[in-house]
Amino acid sequence: MITAGIDCGAKNTKTVVMKSGKIIGKAKVLTGFDQNKAILESFEAACKGAGISADQVETICGTGSGRDSVKKAIPKTRELVNDIKAMGKAANYFFPGARTVADVGAEEGKAAKLDKNGNALDFAVNEKCAAGAGAFIEAMSRALETELTEMGPLALRSDKEIPMNAQCAIFAESEVVGLIHGKTKKEDISKAIHDAMAGRIVSMIRRIGVNEDVVMIGGVGYNPGFVAAVKKGLGIGTLHIPEEPEYGIAVGAAVVAEELS
Repeated sequence: MITAGIDCGAKNTKTVVMKSGKIIGKAKVLTGFDQNKAILESFEAACKGAGISADQVETICGTGSGRDSVKKAIPKTRELVNDIKAMGKAANYFFPGARTVADVGAEEGKAAKLDKNGNALDFAVNEKCAAGAGAFIEAMSRALETELTEMGPLALRSDKEIPMNAQCAIFAESEVVGLIHGKTKKEDISKAIHDAMAGRIVSMIRRIGVNEDVVMIGGVGYNPGFVAAVKKGLGIGTLHIPEEPEYGIAVGAAVVAEELS
């Protein structure tokens, strides 16, 4: 049984191909303005990486903010899966003991409480402001004139506690400019940025309840400063993150496709 999960996001489109529950291929492309093109390119590249033809994929599920386009680009798509269901199935796939999962990507943050099968029992979504998503750190890195990949390591070099407005990315950027003019060290500002963003995610997770092992998926899982801030905010020693967290939602969709087959 060969299945595929396609996650069409605002920034990137990812495809994961599975065979009998094992990941055999994956690919990521920039979504850009043409979602259909990105979906097809990602799907075809993932199939090529798996060493199969697109026709060999028996069941496809789409997810992500652009999931409606998956059905348009690939008419044989079996089902469109909402992000909450996909993230739950992904967490269960990678870490079967997990009962709490957070997905922090470019455009928004989400959290869900899970049952033993990865089904969501409760969930919360941060969708009102970029202050709870990867775009927030990206915007702040421009204000600090620092490479995005350096923001996390920079934050780890500070132990200062500087409060920052995490309710609005625009206000937060003004605060960053104020801190820069006040000669605050870059590492202290970076830590304040990560603490503010993590605070929103931690608050969201606490609303649904921190249950046993906590998993985080989404591209922000690569950021050590953010991961450290979330762990501290939740008071946990370990935050379980898959090797390539940005493929999490696509993996979840591929798992759902397998369940439907």
